[in-house]
Amino acid sequence: MKHGMIALVVLLLVGLAIQAHARPESRYDETTKTCRVIGDGPLEWESRAWGQGGKVFKGLCQGCHSRDNDKGAPFLWVESKTSKAWNRVFSQKYPQCAKDGSWQSMTMDEQLMVNDYLYRWAKNSADINDNC
Repeated sequence: MKHGMIALVVLLLVGLAIQAHARPESRYDETTKTCRVIGDGPLEWESRAWGQGGKVFKGLCQGCHSRDNDKGAPFLWVESKTSKAWNRVFSQKYPQCAKDGSWQSMTMDEQLMVNDYLYRWAKNSADINDNC
């Protein structure tokens, strides 16, 4: 029984390690024409600069893009789009909120951090082939 429990714990830890490395570690940013490192450090969204993007996303973007909002904005969450789709949103600034000036409340650094966060945790973020 003891050996079976140890084996289970080892398998769980190996699985977590594999999952941790499945996330992309970098992304090409079309706006700045740079490769941004987003995989450095722990996976918690609070931990690094790209993690601060999670706080900005939750604080600014989800004010309008929450479920049942009264602004007519579509509900958005990290998994709402693929990594490439999130990059297009930020490079082309095509959503209505980009056109009506709502993004002006974010600095360029905040926009980059939010894009990093969304890219890292997007719907297909386990695909490590989508890095720069």
